[in-house]
Amino acid sequence: MSVTVLDEKSALIIVDLQKGIAGIPTLQPLDDVVENTNLLSAAFRRRGLPVVLVVAAGGSPGRTQAPSRHMELPADFTELLPALATGPDDHRVVKYARGAFSKTDLEEYLSSRGVTQVVLTGVATSNGVESTARQAYEAGLNVTLATDAMTDANAEAETYSLTRVFPKIAELGTAEEIVGLLAA
Repeated sequence: MSVTVLDEKSALIIVDLQKGIAGIPTLQPLDDVVENTNLLSAAFRRRGLPVVLVVAAGGSPGRTQAPSRHMELPADFTELLPALATGPDDHRVVKYARGAFSKTDLEEYLSSRGVTQVVLTGVATSNGVESTARQAYEAGLNVTLATDAMTDANAEAETYSLTRVFPKIAELGTAEEIVGLLAA
């Protein structure tokens, strides 16, 4: 465990645990990711700390070398996974980019609540989670990543994020370790 403390004003950000992404094969079963995310969200809610539910509703329109994936999304694409526990005070963010801060109210929402640290979970480790973690770090927030509450479809990309990117912008810990810090 490298995370040893959580700021009093922390928030949980849950990235892309939605029906439209559920069909993608992942390295860790989504059920395990959701279970660990639910453990965290329950602890955050008990302490009266913000929980943010992020869903992807499309992608950035810019050109890339990768084939275009702009297509009509199914009607339930942005619905949260049924097993994901939600609360009436959770803040919802709809994003149209990889990171949850781009052209959304997320930074303003966190700032208005005095948040100084975010804990991230979700999919994909090397895409939505990493992009959101980078944006949070660049916004001046302390970042913690719950490593057993995230997954990816690509083992090489996830390993790179966990071993090369995240140590430079965040602290890492398991859901149980983070919950333990919340209880301390």
